[in-house]
Amino acid sequence: MAYILILEDEKVIRQSLRRLLEKRNHAVSEADSVEGAAREHDLTDFDLIIADLRLPGAAGTEILDKAPGVPTIIMTSYASVRSAVEAMKRGALDYIAKPFDNDELILTVERALKERRLQRQNAALKADLDRDYPVSGIIGNCKAMRDVFDRITRVAATNTTVLVLGESGTGKELVARAVHEQSPRQDGPMITVNCAAIPDTLIEAELFGHEKGAFTGAVGAREGLVESADGGTLFLDEIGELPLAAQARLLRVLQEGEIRRVGSSQSRHVDVRLIAATHRDLGRMVNEGGFREDLYFRINVMEIRLPPLRERTDDLPALARHLLERTYKRLKSPPMRFSHEAVECIQRYSWPGNVRELENAIERAVILSDSTAITPDLLGIRPDADPGPNLETPGLSLEDYFRQFVLANQEQCTETELARRLGISRKALWEKRQRLGIPRKARAAEA
Repeated sequence: MAYILILEDEKVIRQSLRRLLEKRNHAVSEADSVEGAAREHDLTDFDLIIADLRLPGAAGTEILDKAPGVPTIIMTSYASVRSAVEAMKRGALDYIAKPFDNDELILTVERALKERRLQRQNAALKADLDRDYPVSGIIGNCKAMRDVFDRITRVAATNTTVLVLGESGTGKELVARAVHEQSPRQDGPMITVNCAAIPDTLIEAELFGHEKGAFTGAVGAREGLVESADGGTLFLDEIGELPLAAQARLLRVLQEGEIRRVGSSQSRHVDVRLIAATHRDLGRMVNEGGFREDLYFRINVMEIRLPPLRERTDDLPALARHLLERTYKRLKSPPMRFSHEAVECIQRYSWPGNVRELENAIERAVILSDSTAITPDLLGIRPDADPGPNLETPGLSLEDYFRQFVLANQEQCTETELARRLGISRKALWEKRQRLGIPRKARAAEA
């Protein structure tokens, strides 16, 4: 049953509509003018308003301003396209022409009420999510994470450039997506680019586009990823890997709102909001000449620092259970739970690969489990193993940490185990070894 207002100055039509709707078990109120309806009723109480276009005094469309959010169907004796379009522009959900067919009217009413119910259900679900997790998809209640949620909420409504910092696997892309989804640009595109995954020789063409013949293989003009983000958000993950030439082009986008495709002499205007992320120390890179100082100051307007998982011990049980539920549903497995020992094991382990490593360990456990209980041996982690270097050491960069962790653990771990503990692929581990000059031990080489 729905609560419906009929706004019609002809008594015969009002009564006919009332009988028709009450037969469908709806509660119905009546009014003969906009002024009378506003005086006699709290218009926001209604689930639906059916209003005639032509009424004594104010036009029926004026009810739209007095009952914002309440779906409204406009009736008109002048079934012209113009009157229908004007009503819809004012915010009417639908319109129906007089004389109307009863079945057609009921179908229109039921369709409007169904949409109203869906809107309320979505609002209720969103309220539940907002209550449980202030930022969709990110779980945490420790002080560091509450600070992250607060910064996301504060900066999302602005156009300010955001720099997200944190180790690999901490969820930097989730933060970027949360900022975008809570911003006025939420209906625009969000383009995500992993700067480390694109070869240096191609990254300028990928980001800024190119004209036909700009280089060998450029058989046609192509829009770049920055241009694709026009009107929305551009998320540059691992921005510390961006070559200096591409950094200069990106600086122009931020300063002038313009891009120039590779091989073009013409600039194009773009309106993008930049969110950048890195696990590297950009300040140190600036001092070493690996990152432009002017770009660094441009992107480091609002900084959001994600804590590593080892600093979020109190969040681990809730996060692990959330990931477990998501994993067994995705793998179409029966509902599972962690044993008490498994929860203790998860809290004692240092998680060098952060959330990504935790998620990988849980997926492996779900696949291997023959029961509904996840035990420590299924997780494949060793809390009592050498945790590696102390990250609190002053001046220790993430690359130094990677080097020391690999050297400290490679004799007792295979390459697969090392990669899993770091939350990266074997290929990424190999590439980092090559770049940092870390040799493989004999046992690791056999894996």
